[in-house]
Amino acid sequence: MSTHDELNSSEGTANEGPTHFLKQHIEKDLAAGKVESIVTRFPPEPNGYLHIGHAKAIWINFGLANQFKGVCHLRMDDTNPEKEDTEYVEAIKTDIQWLGYEWFGPVRYASDYFEDFYKYAQELIKTGKAYVCQLTPDEIREYRGTLTSPGKNSPYRDRPAEESLALFAEMREGKHKEGTACVRVKIDMSSPNINMRDPVIYRIRFAEHHQTGDKWCIYPMYDYAHCISDAIEGITHSLCSLEFEDHRPLYDWILDNITIECHPQQIEFARLNPNYMITSKRKLKKLVDGEYVSGWNDPRMPTISGLRRRGYTPGALRKFCEATGVSKANGVIDAGLLEWAIRDDLDSSAPRAMCVLDPIKVTISNYDEDKVENLELSAHPKDESFGKRKLNFTKEVWIDRQDFMEDAPKKFFRLAPGKEVRLRGSYIIKCDEVIKNEQGEVVELICSYDPDTLGKKPEGRKVKGVIHWADVKSSVPVEVRLYDRLFSVPSPEAADENGVVKEFTENLNPESLKVVHGYLEADCAEKLKANPEIGAFQFEREGYFVTDSIDSSADKLIFNKIVSLKDSWEKVK
Repeated sequence: MSTHDELNSSEGTANEGPTHFLKQHIEKDLAAGKVESIVTRFPPEPNGYLHIGHAKAIWINFGLANQFKGVCHLRMDDTNPEKEDTEYVEAIKTDIQWLGYEWFGPVRYASDYFEDFYKYAQELIKTGKAYVCQLTPDEIREYRGTLTSPGKNSPYRDRPAEESLALFAEMREGKHKEGTACVRVKIDMSSPNINMRDPVIYRIRFAEHHQTGDKWCIYPMYDYAHCISDAIEGITHSLCSLEFEDHRPLYDWILDNITIECHPQQIEFARLNPNYMITSKRKLKKLVDGEYVSGWNDPRMPTISGLRRRGYTPGALRKFCEATGVSKANGVIDAGLLEWAIRDDLDSSAPRAMCVLDPIKVTISNYDEDKVENLELSAHPKDESFGKRKLNFTKEVWIDRQDFMEDAPKKFFRLAPGKEVRLRGSYIIKCDEVIKNEQGEVVELICSYDPDTLGKKPEGRKVKGVIHWADVKSSVPVEVRLYDRLFSVPSPEAADENGVVKEFTENLNPESLKVVHGYLEADCAEKLKANPEIGAFQFEREGYFVTDSIDSSADKLIFNKIVSLKDSWEKVK
């Protein structure tokens, strides 16, 4: 069974996939009869695009549900209308389906339960466990205390339930201004867990909601709405990342103090934290709004849509998630592991092609002017089913500038004055003359070829170098976007060697995008013209590349570099 099938098959068994503490926990609950079937959920807030960290959460929640023949809900936790948008909702749905997963039933929204949240808040007020507080937001923060000192009770904490209910109704009717009233639950202002110091569960926001319009002007807080949404939907295991561990007591307190039958179990796992990346939607949005990148789907972004446009595959992301494992402790993941996953995925699936990215013209002096030879190369060296690709060999070809050196050292096995090199799949050529422009730049090489070296070694001499090429007459001009890591340091938000914490945007890698114009072998261009969805190619000796899903067209091919053939980042940096 393939990796895709293992992670996504609803016919799977609990023995499939990697073993980890979440899986063991579910197995134990099923064996003990604590639950009859598994219901998980993926609950993103639609306030930005999903990123690589969400891919891990998707893999966990959907994957575990599938392994145990359960179901996984998709629920938009849309309790903050000021930052949410239907654009994000649609992007989230697209990303999940692209990863290869399907949610159970319709897309759910926390806003579907707004009336329920209101009624449960009324219940908490009636039972003396919640109250309307009229401290200002600044005063609430002041009264909350600190990590080392307890808070103090609000002067409104003991107001009669009837008064709080009336004020709550007025809040719903829009009779109070933003920031002048809120609903808080009555727990313990001296709790060592600040989340339990009478947290706010409702606030006033005169903002139009993407699902409910202007029906509401009061909105529940995430911690309050999330646990009730889980319970309403019959979620058995509420799996979330470690930053919610300190919120679990509030999750349980809310459900323990309202009349609701289901009480899901919250279990936390370590979030995905790759180096050379940030995975905060707020900060990713700052990159977009500040035009540091071209958008949420910029191929340098760690968003799922950005990775998709870059050329990453669903299989590679799932492989990466599995390789990182499921842990109870946060740690840093080497971004090189993600790059390994896509290389491993594309090695067997990407046909080969030759593309000259920094071209120098080579004129073969002893080759007939009008002669054209039709050559063949394997489309994939490890898989004959890919067939052959056709190349034209003519008097003029392009080679890459890095494959020529005028003053070459002894161990430079590519082209140099008086030296020989083989053009991949064709002849051996020798550089006889170097032509430069007025600025002293090399613009053309005059070479001669050995007609007896097609498909065989030259007699009496060794030629070690093999370089790629494209013939001038039939090759196709292309734009190539050479992407690298977005940040130049492993921890973009950490202090530098001098203890200085910079704004994360100051650690952007100025070399993260270079645009070059080169020439692609005609066979590859023809294949793309016949089938634009063909996927990635390996440009020999360069890396893996894919046509840009937005800007590329049949009339103008634009390629994105997915990843190099080898991890040379640390050596270069």
